[in-house]
This record gives sequence, C-alpha cells and structure tokens, in this order.
Amino acid sequence: MARDTDRDHYIINGGRPLTGEVTIGGAKNAALAIIAASIMTDETVTIENVPDVRDTNVMLEAMEGIGVKISRLDRHTIEINGSRVENVNIDTENIRKIRASYYLLGALLGKYCHAEVPLPGGCDIGSRPIDQHVKGFRALGAKVNIERGIMKASADKLSAAHIYMDVVTVGATINVMMASVMADGKTIIENAAKEPHIVDVANFLNSMGANIKGAGTDVIRIKGVDRLHACTYSVIPDQIEAGTFMFAAAITGGNILVKNVIPKHLESISAKLEEIGCHVEEFDDAVRVSSFGRLQPTHIKTLPYPGYPTDMQPQAGVALALADGVSTITESIFENRFRYVDELTRMGAAIRVEGNTAIIDGVQHFTGAHVQAPDLRAGAALVLAALSADGTTTMDDIHFIERGYEDFDEKLRSLGGDIRKTDNIRQESRKSKFKVV
Repeated sequence: MARDTDRDHYIINGGRPLTGEVTIGGAKNAALAIIAASIMTDETVTIENVPDVRDTNVMLEAMEGIGVKISRLDRHTIEINGSRVENVNIDTENIRKIRASYYLLGALLGKYCHAEVPLPGGCDIGSRPIDQHVKGFRALGAKVNIERGIMKASADKLSAAHIYMDVVTVGATINVMMASVMADGKTIIENAAKEPHIVDVANFLNSMGANIKGAGTDVIRIKGVDRLHACTYSVIPDQIEAGTFMFAAAITGGNILVKNVIPKHLESISAKLEEIGCHVEEFDDAVRVSSFGRLQPTHIKTLPYPGYPTDMQPQAGVALALADGVSTITESIFENRFRYVDELTRMGAAIRVEGNTAIIDGVQHFTGAHVQAPDLRAGAALVLAALSADGTTTMDDIHFIERGYEDFDEKLRSLGGDIRKTDNIRQESRKSKFKVV
C-alpha cells in the first residue's frame, strides 16, 4: 500500500550557511497551463522540462481520466495526445485540490465548445474570484453557469471579442487566451497580465499553430485558426523556485549559484536582495547571491509582474525578520498571505500585521520550534527560516511544499542544509536525543 505522504514532516537543524550550486526546474505555473492546452490538438505534443511536483501530476491524472493519453518519456518529458477525449466533464477529488484545474475550462471550451470542471482549490491564501474568466467566456459566446461547485461552459461556436479585464489576472488572461485561439475572428484582450508564464503559454500555443501577438504586454491580440498541430516545447525555468533559493542565500548568510534561470524574470527579486545588502551577480542563465553580515531593512509592496511577486512575499518576510531595523511589507494581491507570521513568531520573529501590511522589527536570530506549513510558498519560507535558526525545527504539513517544489529537501541538502523528511517524528526525536556529537 502507498504511504500517506500527507503525514510526512521535515526535521531541520539550523545554523549552517547554504553554499554551492542548485539547478532550477520548469515553472509549475507555466507547465500546468501548457499541459492543459496540449489537449487542444488531436496530434501528439511533447513537453520538456515539466516539474515532477504534485500539482502537475494531479493535472495529468485528471486528464488521463477523460481519455487523454499520457506517456512519460523521462521524469521531466511528457507526451500528450488528446485525440480520444471521452468527455468534457472532469470531476475528481484530486482535481479540486489544485487552483490550475480551471485551465482545463479554457482548453476544453476552445476545442470542443463545452467544458465542465470543478471550481478550483489550492492554497488558502485569499479570495481568487473567477468572475473575469466567466466574463471572458461569455464575451466569446459561451453560456456559463455554476452548479454544485462545477463550472459549466458551452457554446454552439465561439466568436472573437474585444475583452477588457477589470483587474489584472493571470488565470483569466491564460484561460481566455486558450479559449479564443480557435474562435472565429480576432480577439483582443486588454489589461492583460504580463507574467512570464503567460508569455510561455502563448509561445507554446503559437508552436502548435496559434496566432497570438502581444503576450507580455497589456494588450494581447489573437487571430483564430482552424486547428492546432503537434509540437515539441520546453517549459521556462521556475521564477519562484529560483527566487526561493536566492533568498536561501540571504537568510542563511550563504553563497549560492542558482542555475538554469532567466535573469530578466528575476529583476524585482534581485533588486530587493541588493537593497537588503546581498551581492547579486547575473550571468546568461544563472545568478549568484551571496550574503555576508547582517541584512538591512527595506520596504516591499507586492504587485503584478514586473512588480515584486506575491509568491515571493513570505521568503522576503523571513529575510526582513532578521534585518537590522524595521521593515514593512504591503500585500496587495492576496489577503491571507501573512498566515506564516504566527509560525515565524514561534521561532522568535517580531512581526505585527495591520490590515494588509506587516511591520517587521528585525531580530538577531531565530530559534528552532515546531511549526506548520500553512501553504506552498509560506512553507518553503519557513524551511529557510529553520535552516538559519539555532537548534532543531520540526515542520508539519510539508505536502503543501511538495505541490510546487521538486526535491526541495534534496536540493537544500546539496547546499549543506541539515534537513530530512520523515513520517515518524517520535522516532526521529529519539535519534536526535541519543545522537553522538
């Protein structure tokens, strides 16, 4: 019987600077949308650099459940053939757990003019409404309604439209873009999000024969085509995984070469690291971050790309909690992004949250404690805190971290971190108690 990995924990002994090299995997958020979009052709699509994480695997399993043929050529290369989709109703317990399940709406609606997908889950970091998705689908001519937690969208045919997004939203931009690639006419999406994974999805669709221009700007123009075809495509490196390891160097006083990255995607992160006293060196496809001495305070406000990413807010919060002075972080994207603060306070941080702003009074060091990972990015940030702390930290609910970070503990060990995964805390505690030093 398979082990229940939701009961796994990390045991972390802190106090060691992280040094060495780490290679970044494919972008989870890009891969999820690209995997969904791959079923829009009846021909076989090959996707390379797919991260082997829980979210991508759940998406692939859900697609297999409706007749999509999935072949894994190696750990990070997947062939997908959507020619034998048996139905457009995806309703499994697992698919409800990931936010990106909604990308199957745009893909199935775009190809079959019909889709039924459960409203998505994912991390509880705040309200993520789907009204802009609905607005976009309806503008293209679809009827959309929600019944018993399932969004249903259908149309006799989809026709191009001029769509203005009321707010900048990554998910709706990608979903409407997918739904419109085979619609009659020329669709214009205004106030579109500009994130790197939107550009990656557009490039992938264009590789399949779509006609999309303007991705990465606030106006995307899509000329509908009759059909899409096979292609081989490699997912971009993960901006957030890269940023997490960049902050790992800052938080632990280390020196890390982060390889297989696109430095342009990391500019807002690099700028903040330099502000707090780190040295950041850019190469063609790598960045080196080194940190010596006490970090300096700064002020951060999360914003849509190219602003500072909300997914990197908890990592910055941990770093600033060790800075020499008072910092502030203003969270303008998700209202529940500060759920890590209570856990970090257990480790000795001095932070108070007022509305959507955290006021952080830096401390000299953290101490080990028993903490929980409240969500994906906060969990990763707390691991970094534990690696810098005096003593031992035990972390529960690490399944959140495994949703989006491949081999996180292994990569940290390769940099000198003392971290191990276990499903038996009591046994590990006894080992630590009688450990010869």
